[in-house]
Order: sequence, then structure tokens, then C-alpha cells
Amino acid sequence: MKTGDYQHLLLAVDFEKESDSVVTRAERLSRLLGARLTLLHVIEHVPASMEYLTLGYPGEMALPDNSDLERELMEVAQRQMEALGDQLDVPAVDQLIKVGSPASVIDKVAAELGSDLVVIGSHGRHGLLGLFGSTARSVLRHSNCDVLCVKLDEHPAAPSSDQEGE
Repeated sequence: MKTGDYQHLLLAVDFEKESDSVVTRAERLSRLLGARLTLLHVIEHVPASMEYLTLGYPGEMALPDNSDLERELMEVAQRQMEALGDQLDVPAVDQLIKVGSPASVIDKVAAELGSDLVVIGSHGRHGLLGLFGSTARSVLRHSNCDVLCVKLDEHPAAPSSDQEGE
């Protein structure tokens, strides 16, 4: 691979500790290739409570306002995104937070930005259909660019007793 092959990487982040390996892989690849790195976090839309009720409920019901929850999720994500952007030296213009279905938002943003490569984490599951998580599987199927799917370590190794004393 020539270093000019990938010029714009899109890293889908979820801010989970187990995703550190995905972030590290994208950062190293970006530096190695001299590629622009854009961070994307997708907040899933919080549906109205009414959607969870069984059909046919005849009474009036007061529904909670979900805008407070979405606003709080957005504020937390913004703080986490700024911290990650500072850590990776990614400018604010390349720190994106969107609301929607993660897979479709990732695909849409990658296309809008003209990204060459999407970097995403995936839980390795057993069986052919479970090779990738649902978001990663959907991105792989629908993306117009290459996708690097980094296997997440669900059970990070605890330090051994030998390492604890060092």
C-alpha cells in the first residue's frame, strides 16, 4: 500500500474503554499515512415512550420529555469528544456528534466527507452471522469506501501479580 492510498479516515467512536484499541489503531494508521482523521460519535435517537406501549391503550397518558435526555447525552458526548480530540490532536472541525441510527449515520458522514476508510470496532461473535456486531455489519454492507473493523477485547486482561509489583 502506498502512503497516499488513504487520505481521510473516519473513526467511529463510542467512548467505551474496550474501544481504546480501535482509537489507537486509527491514530497510528492516520499518522503512518499522513491522513486526515475525523472522529464521529453517534447518539441513538431516544424514542418517545409511547412507542413502547402496547397498541390499544385507551387512556390519556403523560409522556416524559425526551429532549432533556437527548440534551444531556449530547453534553456528555461533547465533553468526551473534546477530550479525545485533544488527546489525538484532532481539530474541533473534525470532531462530529450526530443523532440517529449509528450505521446509517456513519455511512452518510463517510460519503459526505469523502472518507477513504472507516475505522470501527466490532465484538467478535461466534458463527457466520455473528462475525461482526450489527452496526459494523451494516457499515460493511453499505459503505462506499473501505472499512477497517477492529476486534474489540471484551475482557481486557487484568495485570498479573508479577506486573503489579513493578
